Amino acid sequence: MERLIQKVQFPMPKQPKLKRVAAYARVSNGKDAMLHSLSAQVSYYSDLIQNHRGWLYCGVYADEALTGTMDSRENFQKMLAECRAGKLNLIITKSISRFARNTVTLLEIVRELNDLGVDVYFEEQNIHSLSSDGELMLSILASYAQEESYSASENKKWQIRRDFEQGKIGGIVMLGYRRTADGSLEIIPDEAEIVRLIFNSYLSGMGKLAIANMLNEQGILTKNGNQWSHESVLRILKNEKYAGTMILQKFYSENHITKRKMTNEGQLHKYIIDDSHPAIVEEATFNTVQKRL
Repeated sequence: MERLIQKVQFPMPKQPKLKRVAAYARVSNGKDAMLHSLSAQVSYYSDLIQNHRGWLYCGVYADEALTGTMDSRENFQKMLAECRAGKLNLIITKSISRFARNTVTLLEIVRELNDLGVDVYFEEQNIHSLSSDGELMLSILASYAQEESYSASENKKWQIRRDFEQGKIGGIVMLGYRRTADGSLEIIPDEAEIVRLIFNSYLSGMGKLAIANMLNEQGILTKNGNQWSHESVLRILKNEKYAGTMILQKFYSENHITKRKMTNEGQLHKYIIDDSHPAIVEEATFNTVQKRL
């Protein structure tokens, strides 16, 4: 009698699904950048994720930023896009202040990530955003971070305004001048000739666009190495510094969160310093140009 032999297929054991993990690092200019460089943070998070069992390394998103606002952080936005595409499960970052100093913005981002099933772990505070008490703790701690940012901003504003009151001049980059070691402005002869050419051309009847075209045809660039436009010519013609006078606090920062540059139209004091530095054009020439403008 022939024996029937059946082959039994056992299902292969399922491999545990790896958690897709990335990190976010940010440093600001100044002492923070000196203490914790971006390269050091990237190296740290790369090692941490790749050596953790059950995690799949998905990169480190890193920004060097002047502020804690979202708009200025290109890689932060890329990371959010990856989360929305379902490519990340966990984000590791050093602290709440690395994400945002604005409580409302922080919570909006974290809530969106929570809805996407993406957990954010803040190392310094030891908080997981998907934990039961995560949002409450985030709200409290982010408020402290925002207040700290506000305090630092107000201290900086106070110092700047004190400097204005005492006639101290901050960093200035403009055609025709260089900053000396003692902080004063010194004329750059070759660049000063370009400034005088602009003023004299305008007084001779040339328009701003015609002057810009003339400079571009001659291969003359702006201080920043760009082509001239009628706006850049206008900025030269309206700049009182070329007549040896300095008006301080013509602009101010909107607030400590957006840091948007605003034109001072009476919201704050302005300070005028006559004969603060050598003039490139005579005062009479400058005033005539202003009347024509």
